[in-house]
Amino acid sequence: MSLKLKKDYTYSLLVATSMGVRITPANAQPVHSSRLFEMQATSAETNVASISSYLGLPVKVLTTFVKDSPIAKFIKADLKNRFMDFEGVEVLQGGPWGYRHQFNIADSGYGLRGPRVQNDRAGEVGRTLNAKDFDLERIFGKEGVQIVHLSGLIAALSPDTSNFCLEIARYAKKYGSLISFDLNYRATFWKGREAELKTAFAEIASLADILIGNEEDFQLCLGIEGPKAGGENIEATIDAFKGMITNVKNAYPKVSVFANTLREVLNVNEHLWGAIVYENERWYTVTPRKIAVMDRIGGGDGFVGGLLYAILKEWEPEKWIQFAWASGALATTFLTDYAQPSDEEMVWSVWQGNARVKR
Repeated sequence: MSLKLKKDYTYSLLVATSMGVRITPANAQPVHSSRLFEMQATSAETNVASISSYLGLPVKVLTTFVKDSPIAKFIKADLKNRFMDFEGVEVLQGGPWGYRHQFNIADSGYGLRGPRVQNDRAGEVGRTLNAKDFDLERIFGKEGVQIVHLSGLIAALSPDTSNFCLEIARYAKKYGSLISFDLNYRATFWKGREAELKTAFAEIASLADILIGNEEDFQLCLGIEGPKAGGENIEATIDAFKGMITNVKNAYPKVSVFANTLREVLNVNEHLWGAIVYENERWYTVTPRKIAVMDRIGGGDGFVGGLLYAILKEWEPEKWIQFAWASGALATTFLTDYAQPSDEEMVWSVWQGNARVKR
């Protein structure tokens, strides 16, 4: 099956997400010893969408906000600054113990001191995301969307968000939108809901056109056997990754594209970065190459964002993996956890390894 993009659409890319803020110590310092922090609006799904939005494609975000919250106002301004349309209900905070946008407290690490990330998601307003709060008939039937990107992070937040993602996938399939699904397994989200979530994830995967994950994601979300995580030499395990993707293809034959990133950490600021893409019985591989890393958080999202952008541009599959790899590498050079490419040339120069001054 080949990917077929809708020709009548308002939005190239739509993402469903729970927005929050990330606070990071200045100057690559640990959290416990810092007094100065930088704050940004964040979510994995808008990290993905940023590649398309910064490069000029129309993007829409479905989310939810805390009513009259200054953090919600901060997030809305950030999304506008990133050239994204957004839609979402306003939920009353309900007092000091009520709803809020989650905080992501991130030490980016440095050298041999590894990154440490603490997610503070108590009272997260995104857990209330509900299909009944959106006119999905209008969004998909009238406005039109080329690709919908869904994430396992959102699908696993709560029973409401699981159903929300399922409904979006069903509407997308009904109206001919392509579905991208990044499995994004998180053990803490799945605890006590394993059977329920395996059923939901299996249905979304069965509807997906593009399926993304790492070795852990495919095994723990879908029960597909694959290589063990944390191998010392990822390059030597590429054949095992290909075997795993073949097993996933056999289980989900309607999926057209599979993607998997490869990362070997030499130290916090130096990684070997590679990728595999499978499309219509053809393999495309980037053997891990050395990249310099300022902040690794969001690199995988950048890869997915670059892959979806390349598909939306209807390039040849050989270019998909190149642009995706470079978008992920580019994201690790930003202090934000999303890449902000000024143009396609900035991304392609990363692929080419050309770091010379452009005047």
